[in-house]
Amino acid sequence: MKKIINSILIVAGLAVATPAVTYAQVSVGVGIGIRANIAPPEIPVYEQPECPADGYIWTPGYWAYDDADGYYWVPGAWVAPPEVGVLWTPPYWGFDGGFYGFHAGYWGPHVGFYGGINYGCGYGGVGYYGGMWSGGRFRYNTAVSRVNIRIVHNTYVNNNFYRNNNRFGFNGRGGATARPGREEQLAARERHFNPTRNQLTLQHNSARNKAQFARNNHGRPAVASMRRATDRLAAQTRVNRQQTRVANRATNNAVRQTRIAKTQQRTAARQTNRAAAQQRTAARRTNQAAVQQRTAARQANQAARQQRTAARAERQQRQQQSQVRAQRQQQRAANQSLRAENQQARRANPAPRQQQRPQQQQRPQQRPPSRPNEKR
Repeated sequence: MKKIINSILIVAGLAVATPAVTYAQVSVGVGIGIRANIAPPEIPVYEQPECPADGYIWTPGYWAYDDADGYYWVPGAWVAPPEVGVLWTPPYWGFDGGFYGFHAGYWGPHVGFYGGINYGCGYGGVGYYGGMWSGGRFRYNTAVSRVNIRIVHNTYVNNNFYRNNNRFGFNGRGGATARPGREEQLAARERHFNPTRNQLTLQHNSARNKAQFARNNHGRPAVASMRRATDRLAAQTRVNRQQTRVANRATNNAVRQTRIAKTQQRTAARQTNRAAAQQRTAARRTNQAAVQQRTAARQANQAARQQRTAARAERQQRQQQSQVRAQRQQQRAANQSLRAENQQARRANPAPRQQQRPQQQQRPQQRPPSRPNEKR
């Protein structure tokens, strides 16, 4: 029963003709809004569906509030305006006096102030640049709005528009800091139209779908946008869930394939490392064998050098011995030659020796003088 009352309060808030903040927790009536103690989530990023028919205007999604279950998302949708020449001013939440108040949206000749909230799809925080009325027909800016130009021919391209990168879900301290400009203040005083029946039905259906509540989807609603406000939310939810499952399955398959590829890469890298390690081991062994060969060759060279040195020393010793023998032979020959000469000389002069011998025999022997004390 309480949720039914809250839904009635939100519908009443959306039916307000001016964007003034009112509170529905204490009373019920026309022009009454909603008050919350906690801030709404950020505006989710979603893809705008294609415009279903000529003349429809895009109404962005927004966060509504339920006392029992908190904030829930009302999907953005293409809506037929209540009359030609009017534009949609989205609702927004504003922080004031310690509470978050809901400012209802409305239709009017000009787009009013909607808190500087970046709803996307042409609602960047100031005005609407997704299209405009011209000659009783609505023209679509294909730089922003997604339309099929084969069906909708009244289009144009304009990339010169206000860009806003924030995703704040409310205006005030901690959120968007925009303030109403002069044109937006004038738009607030113009004649307004309440949200259409289709918009109210979409909001009511969103309040009955648990998948749209922030506490269940954590700020990522199951259905963020729809082609028409008259589309069945439950059917769209099933389609989105099926698409999500397909996308998740594809993502899981991609993740699985990525893991398999990474495993294969790691295996190939491991095998490559093993092959490289084996090559390094073989190269190390080859280097060790080469070192051993060089060592053996060095030792062999040293042995050969020693052998050459020993052979050289032996040759030198033989040469020295040969020289000594030659010298001895020369000396022996010289001695023999000298003896032969002496013999020839003695044979040639025998007389002088005989004359000298008698003189030596006739020489008297002289005794040494005696000493005085020597006894005879």
